[in-house]
Amino acid sequence: MSFRPERRVEHEELVGGILESLRLRDLTIATAESLTAGMLSMLLTDVSGASSVVRGGLVVYATDLKSSLAGVSPELLAEGGAVQPEVAEQLARGARRHCAADWGVGLTGVAGPDWQDGVPPGTVHLGFAGPRGSVIRTERLSGDRGSIRCGAAFRALEHLEGLLR
Repeated sequence: MSFRPERRVEHEELVGGILESLRLRDLTIATAESLTAGMLSMLLTDVSGASSVVRGGLVVYATDLKSSLAGVSPELLAEGGAVQPEVAEQLARGARRHCAADWGVGLTGVAGPDWQDGVPPGTVHLGFAGPRGSVIRTERLSGDRGSIRCGAAFRALEHLEGLLR
């Protein structure tokens, strides 16, 4: 999965629906991204009108920044590394809190080609924190590094759309 021109309309429709859903409910969103390094924020703001609901995002690629900027527990990171479902959840909560948003989305995973902390490439954890609590989704994606990163961002959008229904 990549940002091919033929997919642009598809992602614009998906993002447009998410933004409209947030706008109609007077809700905002923020991201904390490791694996995708800002790609989800880029997709969310690629559609006109995004500024009315997108508060901002944190790119926390380095493990120490997950803790210092997004508020992920240093103990959690020390015990199991940066690629855990709970890290995605804490990233989402941190994005929500630090950006003063109603919704936070956190992404962590392994794009490859090498394993990280005993976790194989293609493992992606997505965290969503909203007004009624949080949800974690784990995905197993295949392909090269770029495909996994793009796939993670699109899966986050798809899950977010479902949560906003």
